[in-house]
Amino acid sequence: MLTALSLLLMSDASAGRADVGGYFRVAARPDLQGGSGRLGYWNLYGRLMNEGSYGMVELRYDVLEPSGDAPWTTLHARFEGGSIAGADDGNGFLGNFRMSQVFIESGNVGIDKVTWRFGSLEYFFGDMGLYDMRPATLFFNTVGARAEYRGEHAEVLVGIGDAGYGIRGFKYSAIPTVGAAARVRVPHFEIGAGAEVRYEPGVLGSVNAPYHTPNVEYEDWVRGEVAERYLQERPGLEDFFWDPEPRRSLSYNAVGYLGFGGFGPIRWNNLFVRYSLAHPDTFTEEQLGGKTIQIYVHDFTDDRRSFTLGNEMQLNLVPKKLDAAWGVLYGDHSDGDNAVKPSDHDRWYASTVLRLQAYATPTIHVLAEGSLAREYSKNGNNFREHHDSIFENTGGQPDVRGLEYGDTDTRDTMQLKGGLVINPLGPGVFSRPSLRALYGVQLSNVNNAFGNAFVVELDQYDDFETVEQHVHHLLALEAEVWF
Repeated sequence: MLTALSLLLMSDASAGRADVGGYFRVAARPDLQGGSGRLGYWNLYGRLMNEGSYGMVELRYDVLEPSGDAPWTTLHARFEGGSIAGADDGNGFLGNFRMSQVFIESGNVGIDKVTWRFGSLEYFFGDMGLYDMRPATLFFNTVGARAEYRGEHAEVLVGIGDAGYGIRGFKYSAIPTVGAAARVRVPHFEIGAGAEVRYEPGVLGSVNAPYHTPNVEYEDWVRGEVAERYLQERPGLEDFFWDPEPRRSLSYNAVGYLGFGGFGPIRWNNLFVRYSLAHPDTFTEEQLGGKTIQIYVHDFTDDRRSFTLGNEMQLNLVPKKLDAAWGVLYGDHSDGDNAVKPSDHDRWYASTVLRLQAYATPTIHVLAEGSLAREYSKNGNNFREHHDSIFENTGGQPDVRGLEYGDTDTRDTMQLKGGLVINPLGPGVFSRPSLRALYGVQLSNVNNAFGNAFVVELDQYDDFETVEQHVHHLLALEAEVWF
């Protein structure tokens, strides 16, 4: 990958038609409490100290350089992955990386101020830097073509493509996708909206097309006991398991955005909203009479909806002395087919993160951040509060006759982080490169609420001692850079 990239850059680097940008972060976080080097489970508590190593390199090559009204063409390619040697369990192997985007853009062709793109179509309205999230994103899994008008105060795009490989992977089935977005800019304000619709037609004879296996109960499926129940009711009829029935699948995303700033202490504020219907799953597998059977689950997975609301504000509290970034995130997920099992498709969560950065000198800063978050499972207990909560459910594993994983339906998390930061480019909460020496502490009602390798099954409980920990401490030496 790197050799090909180098050769391409060297071929015409003197003409100034190629440039490379990217992003890297790496951290040493020795975890003396048995964890995996992250303060908590995920970025709901803020990205700082909750995400691991990452690297990204993006190439832009001007095949035809922009010049006046003449046609121009630019190639973009992005390589990224989440592993760096010595900093995570992937040890930096290139198998952890992928070519995540490739697209070609061309302008001044046919219609004035319209840019044509073929290839990866991802489009987003902005970032929530504190969470490292982009809630208002379209065409994330889609490859195809789009046209984008870029005017002084407005931009409009329409796109069409296929999300089949992005969603299904090696179980590919064509998923035609269409969508559009628009954004209007005036001084101090921006507003935008967009939507995409994905449709997967039924294709008779294709095992990857949408189907549903009839006569299967939802509870038997989530327990993995469809084959067992079938044999109980139909002994000796293993070769006559029900044939799947064809279906058609539909999913969509609708997003909105409001941005404003440049007055008072508010540098900029981003407000994002998203409402989604997830694309249905294909099939799961069980063993029946010594052979593997597919249980098609379209009707069990076609009503998974989510609502996301996020806001992030950047503030200049004391000019040249103190900046702040404040974020709020709320999500509500519902699964209309599931009334029995706790899952990530049936929950709500709420979080707020506040980061303060004081400037002792232009390049040496003091950082302090705090976060509060609550996660609630709508379908019963999904979390374990104590080291012996393993005994609260059958065999220490999910039990559908009660269908609970632990002894509480709520996870509350508080984190505090602070330390020294070196920002060679000067003040700014998101100024990069950033070299940080940090201490973080997490308090949770859930036991061992961080990535770990502690006891999770009864046979392990017999072999190893258990531990009760609701406070997690972590030291970090880390670097982060955009270039």
